[in-house]
Amino acid sequence: MGLVLLTSIAFSQRILSKNELTNVNVQDTISKSRKGKVEPSEKTIYTDYKIISHQLDTTYIDTTLTIQKEYKYNFLRKDLFELQEFHNQGLPLNSLGYTFSNISFLPDIGFKAKQFPYLEVEDIKYYEVPTTTSEILYRTGLQQGQVLDALFTTNFSRRFNFSIAYKGLRSLGAYRRSLASNGNFRTTVSYRSKNKKYQLRLHATSQDFMNQESGGITPNGLTNFINENPDVDERGNIDVNLQNAESFFKGVRYYVAHSYKLLAKKDTANAKKISNLKVGHVVNIETKKFSFTQGGTTAAVFGNSSNTDARNSGAVSKITNNEFNLEFNSKYVLGQLKAKANLIRYEYGYDTILNANSTIATIKLTGNAIAVGAAWNAYIKNFRLKATANVVPGNGRLSGNFLKGEAIYKKNNIFSIKGSLLVNSKSPNFNTILYQSEYDTYNWQNSFSNVNTRDLAFALQSKWLNASINATNIDNFTYFNNNNLPEQFANQVVYLKVKANREFKFWKLALNNTIMYQNVSAGNEVFRVPDLVTRNTLYYMDSWFKGDPMLVQIGATFKYFTAYNMNAYNPLLGEFVLQNDTEIGFPRVDVFFNARVRRTRIFFKIDNVTSSFTAKKYFSAPNYPFRDFTIRFGLVWNWFN
Repeated sequence: MGLVLLTSIAFSQRILSKNELTNVNVQDTISKSRKGKVEPSEKTIYTDYKIISHQLDTTYIDTTLTIQKEYKYNFLRKDLFELQEFHNQGLPLNSLGYTFSNISFLPDIGFKAKQFPYLEVEDIKYYEVPTTTSEILYRTGLQQGQVLDALFTTNFSRRFNFSIAYKGLRSLGAYRRSLASNGNFRTTVSYRSKNKKYQLRLHATSQDFMNQESGGITPNGLTNFINENPDVDERGNIDVNLQNAESFFKGVRYYVAHSYKLLAKKDTANAKKISNLKVGHVVNIETKKFSFTQGGTTAAVFGNSSNTDARNSGAVSKITNNEFNLEFNSKYVLGQLKAKANLIRYEYGYDTILNANSTIATIKLTGNAIAVGAAWNAYIKNFRLKATANVVPGNGRLSGNFLKGEAIYKKNNIFSIKGSLLVNSKSPNFNTILYQSEYDTYNWQNSFSNVNTRDLAFALQSKWLNASINATNIDNFTYFNNNNLPEQFANQVVYLKVKANREFKFWKLALNNTIMYQNVSAGNEVFRVPDLVTRNTLYYMDSWFKGDPMLVQIGATFKYFTAYNMNAYNPLLGEFVLQNDTEIGFPRVDVFFNARVRRTRIFFKIDNVTSSFTAKKYFSAPNYPFRDFTIRFGLVWNWFN
C-alpha cells in the first residue's frame, strides 16, 4: 500500500514552550481586521494555541520532549502501561489492567479486541490557533510499512476553526499472516457567533481496521520457538493456524453539538458573575461493523462448519442518539446545571441467517428508548464538583441507569486530590446477545441481565507522587469462557487496583517508576489480571552543542508483569477469551535515544533488547509471541505558519 498519509493528534497535557513558539514566528497572533480576517501580530504566546477537549477542558500544543512522550510514542499515541502489545503494531492489545471510571451508559457493538485504535467521541479534539498549525508523526513499521499521523488546523477567524486529520498504518509483521492496515480519518468544526449566543461543535470520523488473522502459531511452531530451533530464526518460517483469514472493523460517526443562549444577566454585586440560560441539541449517529472472512474453513481451530467458506456478511450496529438539553448557569446553583432528555434508536444484527444448522430465530435487534438525566458542574474556591446522571426507564434492551460524581481539590500547582464514584447498570454488548457464524458452535441468542458496575476511585497528583486507587464491584460480569461462548458470572467480581508513579532526579539523570498492584478478591476465576505490573525507566537528559540546539534523552525501560492465565485471542470473535492452560508473565528491556531539535522530536528505539539471550517465554497471548529484538525510528514535527 506504500506510504500511507494520515492525520491524527494526541498532544499531551503539557504546554508548548513559550521561547520555542516565539522563535517560530513572532507574528502569529489572531487579531481581527475590518474584514474579519486573521492578521499577524507580535503578541502571540504559547497559550494562544489551544486544544479543547470534548468536556471543554483546554490545554496547549506541546513541542517539549519528556519521558511521557517516550511512553506515548506508539501507533495509539497513548501510554500502554496497562496493555500488552502484540508483536506487530496495529494488532490487538491484551489488557494487564482495567478501568471502569469512564464507561458509557449505552451498550456497544462489542468485538472489543478490534477497537483499541478506535477514536470515540471523547477522543476527538477541537482547536483554536492564531496561525495555521500542522503536525506529522512518522514511525517505521515491522518488516515493511509505516505509521504516518498528520493534522492540519486553522482559524478562519477567532470564532471559526477547522481541522482535518488522518492516521494511516500499514505494517507487515514478522510472522505469517500478521499484516495490519488501519485508517483513522476525522474532521472538526467549531464556531461561535459574534455575540457569543450561538455555539457549534461538530466532527465526522471514518475509521477502518483490517488484520490478517493467523490464529497464532501451531503447536509444532510453538515448540520450535521455545526451544530456539535455528530453522525458525526467520519468524516467517513458523507455521500458523490460519492461512487465508482476515478480520475487518469499520466505524462511521457524525456528531453535532450546538447551543443558543436565550438570556444572560450580570450580577450587579459582582460583574464577573453572569446568569444565563441555554438551550442545546446534540446528535450522534454512529455505525459500526465487524466481519471475519476466510477462504475455506478450519475445523481444528473453530470446529465444524455448515459451509465450505466462512464468509461472514458482518455484524452491523447503528445507534442514533438525539439529546435535547437546557442549561442554567447561576450563582444560585454554584455553577452550571443541565437537564437533558435523549431519544435513542438502535439497530444491531445481520442481513440473513448465516448457518444452516443455526436455531437462531432473530437476526436483528432493534428498538427505541428515552433517557432522562442531568449534569452539574461547579467551582467552589479550590474545589471543582461534577455530577452526571442518566436513567433509561422501562424494561427494554437499553434500560438502565448511570450516575457519576467527582470532587477535585487543587492547591495551586502543588497538588490535586480527586475522588469519584460511578454507579452503572446497562445491557452487555450486543455481540454477547446475538452472534452468527458459518461455524456451528459460534451461533447464539441470549437474554442476559444488565451488568451492574460500581467504581470508587481516589487519585493524587503532585510534584512528589502520583497515585490512584480504584475499588470496583461488578454484578453479572459478562465474559467469553474457555469454550469461546459468552457467559454471565453468577457471583460478584470484586477488583482492587492501586497504581503509583514517582520520578527521582539527580544531576542529568532521572529514574521514572510506575508500579501497579491488583487484587481480585472475588471472581478471579473469570476476571484475570496480573498481581503486579512495574515499569522503571532510567534515562539521561541534557542539551548538546553550543547554544543548546539539541535536547537529547537516552535511556532504558524495564517492564515486567507477574505470571497469570492471560486471556487468549479469538480472531473469529474479535474478543479475548478465558483459558486455563498457559501462564504468561515476563520481563523486557527497551533502549531509546530521543532528541528535540527546535519543534521536531526524533525517536530511536530498540524493543526487547534482551530477547536474543533470554528464554523464549515472551508472549502477548497464548500462541502469539511478542516481538524479538526490533529497531524503530520516527519523528514528530510541528509547523506554526
